[in-house]
Amino acid sequence: MKTKDKTTVGRRDFLRAIGAGAAIAAAAPVAGEALADTESNDEKRKARYKETDHVKSFYRVNRYLG
Repeated sequence: MKTKDKTTVGRRDFLRAIGAGAAIAAAAPVAGEALADTESNDEKRKARYKETDHVKSFYRVNRYLG
């Protein structure tokens, strides 16, 4: 029998490495300032929802309106 000289990573070792990488990425702090912090009080109170034609058609197709 011939032995393989190739180095392989087992399935469980691979999943452990992926899990460890995800844990490190989740622990890293998120950089940047939140955009809501830069709004003035007037901008925070302005109306944002607009019932446009595509919104109305979405409601009609999904039977949200009677």
